Amino acid sequence: MPLSWNEIKNRAIAFQKEWEGETSEKAESQSFWNEFFHVFGISRRRVASFEQPIKKADNKQGFIYLLWKGTILVEHKSKGKDLEKATQQAKDYFPNLKEHELPRYILVSDFQRFKLYDLDSGNQWEFELTNFVDNVHLFDFIAGYEKRVYQDEDPVNLQAAELMGKLHDCLKEIGYMGHDLEVYLVRLLFCLFADDTGIFNKGIFWEYIDLHTKEDGSDLAMHIDAIFQVLNTPEEKRLKNLDENLTQFPYINGKLFEESLPLAAFDSKMRFMLLEACAFDWGKISPAIFGSMFQAVMNPKERRNLGAHYTSEKNIQKVIKPLFLDDLHREFEKIKGNRNKLLEFQKKIANLYFLDPACGCGNFLIITYRELRDLEILVLQELDKTGQLVTDISTIIQVDVNQCAGIEYDEFAVRVAEVAMWLIDHQMNVKVSNTFGQYFVRLPLKKAAKIVHGNALRIDWEEVISKEKLNFILGNPPFVGAMIMNDEQRNDMAYVFDGEKGIGVLDYVCAWYIKAAQIIQGNRIRVAFVSTNSISQGEQVALLWNILFQKYQLKIHFAHRTFKWSNEAKGNAAVHCVIIGFASFNITNKILFDYEDIQGESLVVQSNNINPYLVDGSDIIINNRSFPLSNVPLMRFGSMPRDGGNFIFTEPEKEEFLKLEPKAEKWIKPYTGAQEFINGYSRYCLWLVDISPRELKTLPEVIKRVDRVKNFRLKSPAAATRKFAATPTLFCQIAQPDTNYLLVPRVSSERRKYIPIGFMNKNVIGNDQVLLIPNANLYLFGILTSEMHMAWVKYVCGRLKSDYRYSKDIVYNNYPFPENITDKQKQTVETCAQAVLDTRVKYPDSSLADLYDPLTMPPDLLKAHQKLDKAVDLCYRPQPFTSELNRIEYLFELYEKLTAPLLPTSKQKPAKRKNPQ
Repeated sequence: MPLSWNEIKNRAIAFQKEWEGETSEKAESQSFWNEFFHVFGISRRRVASFEQPIKKADNKQGFIYLLWKGTILVEHKSKGKDLEKATQQAKDYFPNLKEHELPRYILVSDFQRFKLYDLDSGNQWEFELTNFVDNVHLFDFIAGYEKRVYQDEDPVNLQAAELMGKLHDCLKEIGYMGHDLEVYLVRLLFCLFADDTGIFNKGIFWEYIDLHTKEDGSDLAMHIDAIFQVLNTPEEKRLKNLDENLTQFPYINGKLFEESLPLAAFDSKMRFMLLEACAFDWGKISPAIFGSMFQAVMNPKERRNLGAHYTSEKNIQKVIKPLFLDDLHREFEKIKGNRNKLLEFQKKIANLYFLDPACGCGNFLIITYRELRDLEILVLQELDKTGQLVTDISTIIQVDVNQCAGIEYDEFAVRVAEVAMWLIDHQMNVKVSNTFGQYFVRLPLKKAAKIVHGNALRIDWEEVISKEKLNFILGNPPFVGAMIMNDEQRNDMAYVFDGEKGIGVLDYVCAWYIKAAQIIQGNRIRVAFVSTNSISQGEQVALLWNILFQKYQLKIHFAHRTFKWSNEAKGNAAVHCVIIGFASFNITNKILFDYEDIQGESLVVQSNNINPYLVDGSDIIINNRSFPLSNVPLMRFGSMPRDGGNFIFTEPEKEEFLKLEPKAEKWIKPYTGAQEFINGYSRYCLWLVDISPRELKTLPEVIKRVDRVKNFRLKSPAAATRKFAATPTLFCQIAQPDTNYLLVPRVSSERRKYIPIGFMNKNVIGNDQVLLIPNANLYLFGILTSEMHMAWVKYVCGRLKSDYRYSKDIVYNNYPFPENITDKQKQTVETCAQAVLDTRVKYPDSSLADLYDPLTMPPDLLKAHQKLDKAVDLCYRPQPFTSELNRIEYLFELYEKLTAPLLPTSKQKPAKRKNPQ
């Protein structure tokens, strides 16, 4: 597995600092390029050679400075030399290179400047060595990554959503609402789309509304109702004297216009809005936008309760390509030109069945169906090349909408999804018509996607589609965290997990994993879900994946590591997500999609095995542990005030308070949490432990604050907080040590190479946003602030968005500290740890945030940490660790070794002392 992008960036920073000012072409250039490749975790000797002999274009003997065959050619010059000439020199070698040796990239440099050329795309980039870290992503191909690009949504879709939103608001305002409004809007959407795409004769709906209804809108509802009735009536059953302007509308079927609705009412303003919608070119929209339209007419409360969210096509492609589409296209490429195999392949894709058990308005099913139809068109085009395609194209189209099924909680979304599937079917029929020069339309509608209205967690999915027929399950179940679920959702969780303990911390999406795991037992069904990234981090991993692995024997086939998901509609909400593809059977070729930038493009990594932490490694699961696995001091939470802010002061607030109550000074202590500690600002608190009632009564301003704390607690909806109203002078939870202690922030930016930790005086009150280790020594500090421990943190701890959320029970208590170290090894770690602390002191005007920002970290502090890293590494083994992956694999193996004897034990106990700390 390639190095993580954080590690690559750290190496890039060190590289640019090391080579700043170098100028000579020969003296140091080979070392320069050896270290350049080392930035990406690659041994230059393994992939590329220096001074490769080659004939130039003029047939004279030349030497390519560095060549990685098929990948990159490098020309290196002394500082100030013309890089354009170097580029031309590189190109002069191409005529005498063999086909497989031709590189995709040319890179020229003079130590201080770089020029990179992508010969496939024609793109080129130029930058200085001092900006290397900002451009390191350009070399993802060296690191072993491959960039995967997905297309963004057309903004025209949002314009369409806004138009329907206006109509919805006006109809609701006059009292046309609920189920009737929902069905009415879906019918209007169908008519608007049909008017522009050939389902109707072009523009007849718009023309009818414009020419045959009054400008004041008074008769508009009546005419729309007449159109709806005609669309639901076969031509042979229509009245013989029906207005000829209505007879031109075709029979649609599909039950879309079957239900009788009450008449709506329009005025001139609403009629104008409908005409404005008619004027829009609905042929340009993707039917998947219906999901966005749905959101545009919902209020935020409903959106959260239902977990509704519109997934852009860009993100849908991240699911369907590795789940099935990439494989189908690879298979198609292999059978081009073979008529029999092409016909078999067409039959195969026409018999693939899909279920989205949280389908919303059908986005995943729509895009899936469109891609199948596109693939079928490619097959038919190949057959057409041989002249063997039948004359009537309609007789050989096999892929149809009934291959798609869904379950959806909201009835309106069900209706929208049904219609949207017909619309995408029609769009693809138009494409067939344009491709083969034959008119092809499926009217009246005969087949339909089976979209079931109901609770997917209560429905038997086999009642929707049998598992004997089903091939793929996909979608993005609701993004509802454990803390914001309503009672119905909690009951759903209890129902699905059926007696499993500890599920109260699991996100709602976990229930879909269990339901999917149940239906895929003993078959070849594959699944892929978009999920919040919390299911692959922290405490949720053990609770969910122990069940999925042990009870259902699931295997992860592919995964997108954390990326930022945002929808395209109103109330645009961002969530940090993962995508996990899995089945009950194993495969050889597994794929991880990594993200250098969580808002950027994915990078493809081939993997041997993908574990629940979405790492290429063994299927290890880290469970909560009450006591440390190793013999180290206990870690505890800081003190929790629950005071409504009445005990806490900023520096100015403290000064103002002491002017009113100077005798309270001895009861005010420094107070810190993660923010204060890392960013270096001061806060204070009233710490009234052991104050006598008599003294308290002499401090009226303190009494006022104590009274406010009591009232705040009494008004709390939490019974536990109300209980603490009986002791209003104290923090609710007091964990302050009576000795100095080591402080670890509970949340820290993932940009930092090291989580800043530090020793604190016992008089500084640590709040519940930090973790405290009383009686900690320099050795413990050294281990916890090492690269080794940070590798563990990155893969095991939970996240708050993308930031690290350190946990004592998951991270600290499970961390496998070095075993059986010597006194000399321990002393070396302590010496290096003290050097880190001493170097920090040299920068009194800089906060820990400044000191540990990778771009502003002082070189001497980085060097001190690197020496400490080496000392800690040697406590584990004499051989050096070559990458972050190398470290985490070693730590996982050590963890397995240390926990193996404890696995049969039901109750965890502290490990026996093996080496005095």
